[in-house]
Amino acid sequence: MQVQSERPRTLIFSQRNLSTILPYRCAHFEFEDVISQIDSVEMLAPRIDPTTQRHMYTKQLAYHTPFALNPGIEHKPIRTDYDLFMAICGNPADLLRVNAVGNWRRSCRKAICLIDEVWMTEIGPYRNFLRMLRKFDLVVIYYSQSVKPVNEVIGERKCIFLPPGVDTIRFCPYPNLAERTVDVYSIGRRSAITHRAFMQMATEDHLFYLYDTTSADRVLDPTEHRILFANICKRTRYFIVNPGLIDRPDKRGTQIEMGNRYFEAAASGSILLGERPNNGEFEKFFDWPDALVDLPYDSPDVRRVLTELDRQPERQSAMRRMNVHEALLRHDWAYRWEAILKAVGIAPLPQLEARKDHLRNLAGQVIQNETREHPLQQR
Repeated sequence: MQVQSERPRTLIFSQRNLSTILPYRCAHFEFEDVISQIDSVEMLAPRIDPTTQRHMYTKQLAYHTPFALNPGIEHKPIRTDYDLFMAICGNPADLLRVNAVGNWRRSCRKAICLIDEVWMTEIGPYRNFLRMLRKFDLVVIYYSQSVKPVNEVIGERKCIFLPPGVDTIRFCPYPNLAERTVDVYSIGRRSAITHRAFMQMATEDHLFYLYDTTSADRVLDPTEHRILFANICKRTRYFIVNPGLIDRPDKRGTQIEMGNRYFEAAASGSILLGERPNNGEFEKFFDWPDALVDLPYDSPDVRRVLTELDRQPERQSAMRRMNVHEALLRHDWAYRWEAILKAVGIAPLPQLEARKDHLRNLAGQVIQNETREHPLQQR
């Protein structure tokens, strides 16, 4: 439920109506929805202007010109004054859309931009887009190693690192525990070698291995997509996780970053199975015992790893409980919003503390109900 107030204090620029929705954007909308539950929010969600086709080529033109052109976004008048403007971008090219939507800078006391993906190798090509960040009081990015080069482009030290989060209430398997009938869940990028090993186990050992059979396509309803994804995660024993663009060193260079999957898997009580992001940040946010079971990318040794883990049901139960417990206390979107408000000097509303109370209560249930988990399937 959206917080009621005499006037909304936060204006969120949302891209949920702008184009075909790809799966990765659904986490952005989830964050926006949680903010709407814990703050006083008005959503600014324009559509593509059907009278123009400029959006077909404006992005390519922007790489070569310092002028910020309108990529075909309908103009939405800003109706009142706000304390805060918030925009979540998939990558720096989305800044063209933010820039074109209306005169939000004049109407908002503080302005924040969050960028999901910006690699150091792309700083040069994206330079004209990144200059638009100078309008903002705070720039938040999910990639820790990109903070310094982005600050160099902006010319100010107002870019900070903040890891992604998750709606841990949606992903929490408690109190109504479901049987974990999916043995291994793998979505997105994957190693062909490891995939073949899991496929062999699916054939020979009757492993329920759930994996993508199509490329990323449009999402019909972002909320329904996240609900289905969360429900699958809560029924998954092992969740495959790897650093972002692990199979694309040509694009990421030597940069190692952790993506949403680590947080989503932990929140659902799945056991994280994959490669550890050795970037100095993963250890800070996943510092509890057995937060991840190491499985190197391109490893064919999956049968040995799973067999060894399945011989330790008590350890597995402890791992699941700890993952859920720590995610509830540290990785909900509420904590990310709290950190953003603190960075710009704006006090949170009481509804944020109320959500944190609910998260703490859920975390307490995880500890109290440790004997109620379904028996793990032995293999």
